[in-house]
Amino acid sequence: MGSIVTRRPRPAGEGDEFGQATVEFALVLPLIAALLLLIVQVGLVMRDELLVTHAAREAARAAAVDPGADVVAVAQARTGIAALSVTADNGGDVVVVHVHYDSPIRLPLLNRFSVGLDASASMRVETS
Repeated sequence: MGSIVTRRPRPAGEGDEFGQATVEFALVLPLIAALLLLIVQVGLVMRDELLVTHAAREAARAAAVDPGADVVAVAQARTGIAALSVTADNGGDVVVVHVHYDSPIRLPLLNRFSVGLDASASMRVETS
């Protein structure tokens, strides 16, 4: 013989919160995702800042060793960024290189904007 399952009646107010955690999670999830994307974007801009600084140093070194060196090609080749703006000022025994790069924002809805990154480096011209 099978057993009969009976349900006891719930008191008023008990069980009204069924699914509340799911709804709260659904409301908070977009905020958490946006925060994670923002952290990744900040990391990408920091990486680009380091690459721009590295490009300035490498271009200054190339211009210091060889005054006829193509500093734009050196900076682009060493960093892998083709959209660098590089200017070199060879004023006597010191060469100064300025590098500018507009780091794009890779977040949805903000991808029209960019962060301007600048770096400069100076080195003494090596004579042989």
